[in-house]
Amino acid sequence: MELDELFIKKTIELAKLGRGHTRSNPLVGCVIVKDGKIISQGYHEKFGENHAERNAILNSKVSLEGSDLYVNLEPCSHFGKTPPCTDLIIKSKIKRVVVGCLDSNEKVAGKGIQKLRDNGIEVRLGVLEDQCRDLNKKFFYFIKNKRPYVVLKTATSLDGKIATFTGNSKWISSEASRRFAHSLRNDLDGILVGINTIIKDDPSLNVRDILNPSQPNRIIVDSKLRIPLDSKLLKKDIGSKTYIYTSKNYDREVYKKLCRVENLEIVVTNSDKQVDLREMLKDLGSKNISSILLEGGGNLNFSMLSEGLVNYGYFFLAPKIIGGRDALTSVEGQGFKNLEDSIRLKNIKIDRFDEDLCIRGEICLPE
Repeated sequence: MELDELFIKKTIELAKLGRGHTRSNPLVGCVIVKDGKIISQGYHEKFGENHAERNAILNSKVSLEGSDLYVNLEPCSHFGKTPPCTDLIIKSKIKRVVVGCLDSNEKVAGKGIQKLRDNGIEVRLGVLEDQCRDLNKKFFYFIKNKRPYVVLKTATSLDGKIATFTGNSKWISSEASRRFAHSLRNDLDGILVGINTIIKDDPSLNVRDILNPSQPNRIIVDSKLRIPLDSKLLKKDIGSKTYIYTSKNYDREVYKKLCRVENLEIVVTNSDKQVDLREMLKDLGSKNISSILLEGGGNLNFSMLSEGLVNYGYFFLAPKIIGGRDALTSVEGQGFKNLEDSIRLKNIKIDRFDEDLCIRGEICLPE
């Protein structure tokens, strides 16, 4: 591996330290090299705070004049929550910048690189580009589509059940699988469930057993406002907002009572019956919610999948057989009439968590 690739690989590893804390911002790491040695480094630590390049430059104890700066994503050249990184790079007299991939945000999109070149700084672009793009695939999707990147997570027995016929579901998956599921919650901006999950399980929908967690927004699809007023997520403030999406056919009395709940927003979609899921995602995107973990029941999962609204899936399989024609499954709804209409995974990977297997991959809709 050449030196440029080695140092860009280091920026990717640094960038991952920001997982769960950058929210709609990308994961970015930066290293500064002089005479073949790293003299400073940094990463984007938290949404609204310094970008990786600024942290690396400010962390340096020595002069940066004549050094090389490595970053996995194009430096910004505009004023946002922080000043432009390009200005500080130029001021620091860095001679060369190596960039993993372009930032597709229209506020950047090549402007950062051009500004550096206009000021006499040598720029190399596209080192480990595929790896750098994959690191921030949720960010790139959000920027392009203006709606959240959706990750589906389910845990089933070998025969596809998520509960027994009596509704008992704790716990199908192993403790190791559940810990990983909480890391997924921590990495994404929101958790999405349907009202039946709230009524049946009364979940808190928070992140647990993780050091310094970043609590995601809680999103509920509830077309008639059947949510119990004593639900945990209405009483437990975890430092993030709760959104309930409903239809025009909602319960007016429940609505009045819900309006008194702090950190809760009710959004009425333009539908007389079921919540318009596309409209919901578009609205969430306007709220700067860039990624969602879908932990729905079978009907919501099928609706999201069949409408092409899921991007990636984690399917946990526990070595248990539950049986029962009335036992719930992870994807229900009407189902597909023909096998050729079924949804497939691509770029599949298989992981193991204690005795459980996890099959994961990109959701591929039939053509």
